[in-house]
Amino acid sequence: MSIISEEPDAGSHAGQSGMKRLAGLSLAALGVVFGDIGTSPLYAVRECFHGEYGIPITQGNVLGVLSLLVWALLLIVSLKYLTFIMKADNDGEGGVLALTALIITQSKKIGYERWFLVVIGLFGAALLYGDGMITPAISVLSAIEGVQIIAPAFKDLVIPATVIVLVCLFLFQHNGTAKVGALFGPIILVWFLVIGILGFAEIIRYPQILKAFLPWYGISFLLNNHLQGFMVLGAVFLSVTGAEALYADMGHFGKHPIRLTWVLLVLPALLLNYFGQGALLLAFPLESHHPFYSLVPSWAMIPMVLLSTSATIIASQALITGVFSLTQQAIQLGYLPRLTITHTSAKHIGQIYVPAANWTLMVATIGLVAGFGSSSKLAAAYGVAVTATMLISTILFYYVARDLWKWNRIALNVLITFFAVIDLSFFGASMSKLFHGAWFPLVIGLGVFTFMLTWKQGRSLLLQQLMDRTLTVDEFIQSLSLQQPYRVNGQAVYLTANPDLVPVAMLHNLRHNKVMHSEVALFHFSTERVPRVPNSRKVEVTKLGDGFFKVIARYGFLEYPNIRQVIALANHQGLNFRPEAISFFLSREKIVAGAKSKMNLWRRKLFALMARNALSATAYYDLPSGQVIEIGVLVQI
Repeated sequence: MSIISEEPDAGSHAGQSGMKRLAGLSLAALGVVFGDIGTSPLYAVRECFHGEYGIPITQGNVLGVLSLLVWALLLIVSLKYLTFIMKADNDGEGGVLALTALIITQSKKIGYERWFLVVIGLFGAALLYGDGMITPAISVLSAIEGVQIIAPAFKDLVIPATVIVLVCLFLFQHNGTAKVGALFGPIILVWFLVIGILGFAEIIRYPQILKAFLPWYGISFLLNNHLQGFMVLGAVFLSVTGAEALYADMGHFGKHPIRLTWVLLVLPALLLNYFGQGALLLAFPLESHHPFYSLVPSWAMIPMVLLSTSATIIASQALITGVFSLTQQAIQLGYLPRLTITHTSAKHIGQIYVPAANWTLMVATIGLVAGFGSSSKLAAAYGVAVTATMLISTILFYYVARDLWKWNRIALNVLITFFAVIDLSFFGASMSKLFHGAWFPLVIGLGVFTFMLTWKQGRSLLLQQLMDRTLTVDEFIQSLSLQQPYRVNGQAVYLTANPDLVPVAMLHNLRHNKVMHSEVALFHFSTERVPRVPNSRKVEVTKLGDGFFKVIARYGFLEYPNIRQVIALANHQGLNFRPEAISFFLSREKIVAGAKSKMNLWRRKLFALMARNALSATAYYDLPSGQVIEIGVLVQI
């Protein structure tokens, strides 16, 4: 998902390339990173006063809600994520999976604690799939709902128009974001300037609204409104739903441009607009049905609806691309089966397209729009997945700071407790909407989580079965000295899941065909728990003697295995294989349910189904199909 640079931290380049490069990175980050959180003003304030648990519009309530909004942005985004969480980067990359990989790689945890960290990290990643479905639906729908304010007679066209925009958005994905990426930053820049100006104009009419900066108003609101005030926290949280994206997209642009853009533009624009909506509600309480569009002069409504729709499409694009990147990471780390992944840019590593994820998101998103019917109802389903992921990020950050950085235990416990209380408060408030739609992202998250664990465990059992049927490479080489098979001139490559074991395909080929090529290389692709592996240590070639070679190719979880690159790098280390002359041997496992297994029957059937529909190794590694020989293997799990 890298959009601009492979370098992990753009701040280090500012001195080399000057302010021009920093400004360019900041503008690009504006379009990709801040789209989600930047479109929250469309619905966040409205849901506090007009949603399922809307609070009556009084001066105390308006000031209280705004105070909660302000301090949510300051404490969660500015303090927690930009100040602390973004310190925890895995070779410059952020996000819950990258954070999990960092902990597992660099810590010495074993047993239950390691299992716990992996499980919650995977669950946090799985929840983002639900978020990726809801964000395009609520964002685009809330923007197009402005049409019914301009012309109430067109109210029935809102849903069809939203569906058309979403279909076009998903149909465009195969082209990649590179073609419109240059437009994202300027459009979002205009968006933030406009919403800031609209809010500022209303604040001038009612400057007393700025008292909401004082945290006492938020605390007083919660104390005075008891349970209903707590429920409103679920709507307040809508203002920070894009915070996790700031961390996940850190590797695209670096910490410095993201922090700079937030402080100088995004945060001021958001605060101005939120305060402006609050001032409007105090003057015109009946405008609670859509306070954002009520800030807009009548002559500017049509351009504003178009700008809002553009901004929400960009916000949706960032989430969709994020799901593609997350899917690629999960595949590389062995938690999902191989899927078709297309690189859409020759210049930028992370711009990818995953058809299976794209069409799944499209169907789910359109179904959400049709099923819920309004952005207000969708808001009830929004937030649970993000609050849970934020809580998981807090837990994982604790282990990083404690075990890797060796922070002072007392200070760290105080800090993490403070963040956890905030996260749990928002999570509890969001869970109050469980039966009003909040169940959806949880079901999606649990479903994806189940797929991930099933695939991981199934592959582990499968490899164990194959290990029991084969020999070690050393044992096999020794056996050849006792009984040498007939060798034919040629070069063969066998792909193997374990570099120390002889591939079952090679044993079957020898058993049935009674011959072996004069030169044989065992290729093993290893996914490291770092984002990228430099070419200098990507490939390791070991000469085993008697014409045998072992080639280990190491790739990061943000990279895509490339057989041609591996052969080229291996040839520099003495392999000397000609790509056009190689015969590639693969084993194709046919999975059946065994009498005894560590997996339940339904999970064995699910794993077999996933295996049958996984992308073939030929397509995944881009092997020349005319040079591939597949050998069938029956395996019971």
